[in-house]
Amino acid sequence: QVQLVESGGGLVQAGGSLRLSCAASRSIFSIMGWYRQAPGKQRDVVATITSGGTTNYADSVKGRFTISRDNAKNTVYLQMNSLKPEDTAVYYCNTVLISLGREYDYWGQGTQVTVSS
Repeated sequence: QVQLVESGGGLVQAGGSLRLSCAASRSIFSIMGWYRQAPGKQRDVVATITSGGTTNYADSVKGRFTISRDNAKNTVYLQMNSLKPEDTAVYYCNTVLISLGREYDYWGQGTQVTVSS
């Protein structure tokens, strides 16, 4: 098992920046990602990063958000620049671990990001 704890959310004006952090309770050698869920909408992927550092982004955040990870600190980050009101959502950290051939999905508790216009 692993616990994921997000931090760094808050209220920011449009055009501003925030950096989210997700600390894992132990080393993770699999893909990690950030997802977000706005009120009344489904949870969507924002960005993912493999253990080797390969990244992928949703089209809506390309060029504005950067995902990174520090394996020594068991932490993944999401640097969010040029924030827009439509980025307002609860942001969740995620990883998928495989044990005995089964996949297990782990989520953090979420951190609120609110972007005012």
